[in-house]
Amino acid sequence: MSCGVFVTATDTGAGKTVVSTGLVRAMRAAGKSVAVMKPVASGCEQTGEGLRNADALQLMKASTLSLPYRQVNPYAFEAPVAPHIAACSAGVEIELPVIESAFRQLQAVADCIVVEGVGGWLVPVSDTHSMADVARMLALPIVLVVPVRLGCLNHALLSAAAIRQSGLALCGWVANRIDSDCLCAEENIAALKERLDAPLLLDLPCEEDGQTLMQHACRIDLQPLEA
Repeated sequence: MSCGVFVTATDTGAGKTVVSTGLVRAMRAAGKSVAVMKPVASGCEQTGEGLRNADALQLMKASTLSLPYRQVNPYAFEAPVAPHIAACSAGVEIELPVIESAFRQLQAVADCIVVEGVGGWLVPVSDTHSMADVARMLALPIVLVVPVRLGCLNHALLSAAAIRQSGLALCGWVANRIDSDCLCAEENIAALKERLDAPLLLDLPCEEDGQTLMQHACRIDLQPLEA
């Protein structure tokens, strides 16, 4: 197994956390110790222990390790907006070395690490950097989550091209059928299978029940992620 994987998507609300959690649980089932990371998160809730992000907490629950929250989610913002806007509003600068330091600490204590991005591939995290720069710094293979809906072909192909332009390996993609009313879903997935030069790791059905959806997500194919 490689040292880990970075999960991104064509857009926000695509299902990154479901896929990331499924990856963690599949790796656990394969006998690996798994750390998790959500480097940047907006839309966090204020708690007695500080700002907490639901996605980061879900990942932590799936992990095999007991991890400090700040290590998993170094940058947490309350406003549910793009991270560079949230950071500016909070008077915080998102610094890549801080993220890298937390990642290296997690990497040192686990067989694998699953890192979940925020938003899409090129969402800004500062005036000069995007999530693509975070992924490039961590040098992990990429899993792309594609929500199967109108427009997904263009969004997926553009995202895949941008990932490869960044010099990183697109090791696989996930089709997430989030729109039950999507016309020609099968045809869209077939078109992407023909055009994305990466294996389809999982075809997630449109499922309203979260527990059932997670059972499907745990069946993700780990073979293409092996070193």
